[in-house]
Amino acid sequence: MDSEQLSFHAHVPLSKYSKRVILKTIFDRSSDELVGERVVVGGWVKSSSEVRKEPLPQPPPPGAAAGDVAAATGPKDVSCGEVLQTRISFFRSIMKVLGGTHNPIREKMESVIQKLPPPPSIAILQVSDGSCVSSLQVLVDSSIVSPSQVMPTGTCLLVEGILRQPALQGKRDIELKVEKIMHVGTVVQDKYPLSKKRLPLDMLRDSSHFRPRTTTVASVTRIHDALTQATHTFFMNNGFLYVQMPIITTTDCDGFSDKFQVTNLLGKETKKELVTMDASEGISLESVRASISEKSKQVEELKRTDSNREALAAAIQDIRKTNELVAQLEAREKSKLGTSVRTEMVNFSEDFFPRQTYLTVSGRLHLESYACALGNVYSFGPRFRAQKSESKKHVAEMWMVELEMAFSQLEDAMNCADDFLKFVGKWALENCSEDLKFLSKRVDHTIVDRLLLMTSMPFQRISYAEALEVLTQVKDKKFEANIDSGVFLTEEHESFLVDEIYKKPVIIHSYPRELKPFHVRLNDDGKTVAAFDIIVPKAGKLIRASQNEERLSVLTTRIKELSLPKEQYEWYLDLRRHGTVIHSGFSLVFDLLVANTTGLIDVRDVIPFPRSHGKANN
Repeated sequence: MDSEQLSFHAHVPLSKYSKRVILKTIFDRSSDELVGERVVVGGWVKSSSEVRKEPLPQPPPPGAAAGDVAAATGPKDVSCGEVLQTRISFFRSIMKVLGGTHNPIREKMESVIQKLPPPPSIAILQVSDGSCVSSLQVLVDSSIVSPSQVMPTGTCLLVEGILRQPALQGKRDIELKVEKIMHVGTVVQDKYPLSKKRLPLDMLRDSSHFRPRTTTVASVTRIHDALTQATHTFFMNNGFLYVQMPIITTTDCDGFSDKFQVTNLLGKETKKELVTMDASEGISLESVRASISEKSKQVEELKRTDSNREALAAAIQDIRKTNELVAQLEAREKSKLGTSVRTEMVNFSEDFFPRQTYLTVSGRLHLESYACALGNVYSFGPRFRAQKSESKKHVAEMWMVELEMAFSQLEDAMNCADDFLKFVGKWALENCSEDLKFLSKRVDHTIVDRLLLMTSMPFQRISYAEALEVLTQVKDKKFEANIDSGVFLTEEHESFLVDEIYKKPVIIHSYPRELKPFHVRLNDDGKTVAAFDIIVPKAGKLIRASQNEERLSVLTTRIKELSLPKEQYEWYLDLRRHGTVIHSGFSLVFDLLVANTTGLIDVRDVIPFPRSHGKANN
């Protein structure tokens, strides 16, 4: 079988682990060198049509005279079935006129039509395997398989056939004439969400397990993959070590984040409550109290007679259980009035972890410990924030690229961030040209221009104070939020700076100390900190960065000022007590980088399975 397949694919390499040809390898080659090649391809039907085959003229019998040939090409006898097949549409028109479901003539005509073999036809399928934007035109004769089995959108096919030039000249350079069907994965059309053409992206979010089959999401996913490769390549080329950071942590990196708490106690308690509450449904509190009164009298009677110790013990146990039921019923009544059923505080010493733990919001604090030993390190993984935000740029779970550099100051971190964004932008332009071209037509025609701008021009660098001054001088624009010193710049403010004023990425640095986490290094003025953000057109704030505080006394004071639990950060303070070093780094929201590269405005459309407030479907 392997040797036979190798002869099939003399000019087209096989996929190493599936013994088929990837469609991208077909489209990457000249159609002239592919014609006549026998290949096996697999994929999913994107669209389809059906054309009826015209009967070929019969060749004249050997030795026939010229007159006989002329007669053969003239009128000839045809079968009754052939005549009926040519009149099917006419018969259906008559049936519509007859109407009714019990018309004898209509029923007889339906019976005749159903018995007729379907006319020979060819299913023309556009098949994609996800390797590229283009689909392969695949022709399947009705003599091989019924068109109704292979034509529905989403049908999975594995077929063998011959590559050839299309019979009709058009946008297709090559097509596959199928000779053998090896697999058909059918689709239930009325339940398959992609049966409708061009569903909007917001509707596709409810079917995130199917949406990568759409051309748009497939292109986004390939760009996502390319940017991931570019990220690792950049850091490897520049001497960084890759370190995986914990997802579960006891430390709040920012000091004021909305976090997801990790525990296995609440689930158990909830199960207990559900069982006891279900058991007590339909029992009134008054009837149970009356039962306790009766049982108490019975106990007193048994105590006086002292005749049956076993009965007395059973009665006392019965009263205890009934009292527990009363407590549950009282708690249920309180819960109906808005009071929580649970009155006990959770004892975390009995939890899986003996102290409160959270899903991490950032890995930078942990990265510092490796930077203080290995120099330059980076991490790439999911981070979590429990913000009930409706923003199109934030969801509960987002992937972050984070790095820390020992012996590095804020200016070094700016240069590194600048170099990184230029590197990944060039990588996308060089390796994703087909997908970028498609998304430029379908999503945003400015994608390529923005990437070229980001990769070719220096970023604008301004301080927070300068940004406020520039925004204050704007007279022809009224912002929704006031522009005041010491407050966060809104997305509207940041977008105006990069889109309208500077028209390129902007680095804003030297923020007031109140606006940045406790671990950011305090500047000499005592009012601002060594931090910067990079704002890019359309995507907004892409990078948050800082030089972190290496001075133990200053860091301890900051923790105390913000009333943070010092015991939570003792391990972090140890890094300052023992071999402290000047260091800096940044966090990049990778999902926003993908959104910026693809032109999409909602980050939920670039995350494979987005988790946002109220949404975690699968």
